[in-house]
Amino acid sequence: MQSKTFILYVRNFIFGAEDSLVSTVGLLAGVASAGIPRKDIIISGIVLIFVEAFSMAVGSFLSERTTEESLIDNQEKLGNSLIASVIMFCSYFVSGLIPLFPYLIQSNLNAFWQSIIASLVALFILGFLSAKILKTKIFKNALRMLLIGGAAIALGVIVGIIIK
Repeated sequence: MQSKTFILYVRNFIFGAEDSLVSTVGLLAGVASAGIPRKDIIISGIVLIFVEAFSMAVGSFLSERTTEESLIDNQEKLGNSLIASVIMFCSYFVSGLIPLFPYLIQSNLNAFWQSIIASLVALFILGFLSAKILKTKIFKNALRMLLIGGAAIALGVIVGIIIK
């Protein structure tokens, strides 16, 4: 059986990585499909990654700290919330670079598709690895992560096309 602390850390890692992949590629694909210049797409992506990584880390810290403080017998050590928030920040930040990277080296059209494909592959791998670590159904978890994340990416593209 895995400890509550271990599960907390894994949950923050998965949440940060998944949210970053979906949010970043959704934003980038949305603004790219709206015809925004490459330089502005890159700036938007960098700002999003920094701001959201920090925001997600702060949100993780505050929610976990409040939960820890509410435990009458302090079953969980205080301080896990800080580590969990650092994990959240790092997983969000690093994962956000996956959909951004193609825009740094390619034209918008090539980067658009490479960013989406790289993010979908990363979502599938994240689902696979998280299922392996948490000992759940591997293919089901990987496919669920891919499909739900893919739907969010499609939403970003659709909104970008409509707003264009």
